[in-house]
Amino acid sequence: MGNATRTAPPRTGTLAAGVTELGEMAKLGGVVVWMAVRGPWDYWRDTRDQMFLILQQCWIPMAVSCTFFGLGAPGLQGGNIYALFGMPERLGSFFIMASIREFAPWVNAMVVAGVVGSAITADLGARRIREEIDAMEVLGVDPIRALALPRIVAVTIITGLMDIIALCFGLLGGFIAAVPILGANPWAFYNSLFANLTTPDIWGSVVKTTIFGLIIGVVCCYKGMYAKGGAIGVGRAVNQAVVVAFALIWVVNVVFTNILLGLNPEIQVFK
Repeated sequence: MGNATRTAPPRTGTLAAGVTELGEMAKLGGVVVWMAVRGPWDYWRDTRDQMFLILQQCWIPMAVSCTFFGLGAPGLQGGNIYALFGMPERLGSFFIMASIREFAPWVNAMVVAGVVGSAITADLGARRIREEIDAMEVLGVDPIRALALPRIVAVTIITGLMDIIALCFGLLGGFIAAVPILGANPWAFYNSLFANLTTPDIWGSVVKTTIFGLIIGVVCCYKGMYAKGGAIGVGRAVNQAVVVAFALIWVVNVVFTNILLGLNPEIQVFK
């Protein structure tokens, strides 16, 4: 009778568990930001090495992805619509919305999350199941400062900086679609692009992508540092980290874009 009335423990897939986990991730992010701005700043050597590693791993797949994504979806599809009205040159103004505001930051974040985020989760998860993190805590070393802080700062900074490269290759894909394929005048394409390009478009894109990097770093470090269940648990943590990072990026992208457009209504007027 007693066994029949016993309450089962909540499963990890429940809504309450998910909300609790998001709260723990937010707490980790707050702790890391406080450590980063408070100092001491002895973590910069590890951060620099992590940034170089991220750039080495990501810039080629990111450049290829942005170029062909820009060539395919907004380039050829959007360009064919403009060509119906005899103005393929106007594709330059369209790419401010399509590439600079939306898909270049998004593709950049997806590549970083898939390549670097999964590697961070796997690395920290392996350290957890080998009890290296437990040993650090016993020795009085803060694993958040030693392991999570340089990785999160590196992913945040380099993801924002790589957005500049992503924008360039995204616009390259649009140029290929407009000029060689659809026959647009190249100088008219440039004129349409720069006549509508504004400062809020650029800083909004970089700031948004930097926030994406912070989300990726926090989520992947949290999932790795608190992985459990052996090697299978580490694999599960990697999968969950990438999925959660993707979902949070999509939500933040919608919120940030609406705030940007609301605060700068003039960028919605195309010349």
